[in-house]
Amino acid sequence: MKQMIGAIALVVPEYDQGIDFYVGKLGFNLVEDTHLGGGKRWVLVAPKGSSETRLLLAQADGDDQHAAIGNQTGGRVFLFLHTDNFDRDHLAMLTAGVTFLETPRHEAYGKVAVFQDPFGNKWDLIERFEG
Repeated sequence: MKQMIGAIALVVPEYDQGIDFYVGKLGFNLVEDTHLGGGKRWVLVAPKGSSETRLLLAQADGDDQHAAIGNQTGGRVFLFLHTDNFDRDHLAMLTAGVTFLETPRHEAYGKVAVFQDPFGNKWDLIERFEG
């Protein structure tokens, strides 16, 4: 038996704002953007080269969902973007205007730096060390 997490819902203020950041600045692929009627859309994005887990950009609906934007994990790092070349991706993200909350650092598991999307979600950019 094989299982995987196919998508993680990420609450954003507006679909196109989410697409602008994740596709326009991070370089993710827009996997699907299907209009469902009533202003709802099924919007999936994924990092280049990713074949399994995707982000479902979910437009906030109502006060509770708007309040959760950027704080779905209570202020902790929420998502972890693994890369095969930290320096390349870090530079590309800086050039695109992505906000890093710290300078890159070396940990026992790899090279890492925390960045933040424009909605307040914290991410780790990580190049894992072999072994």
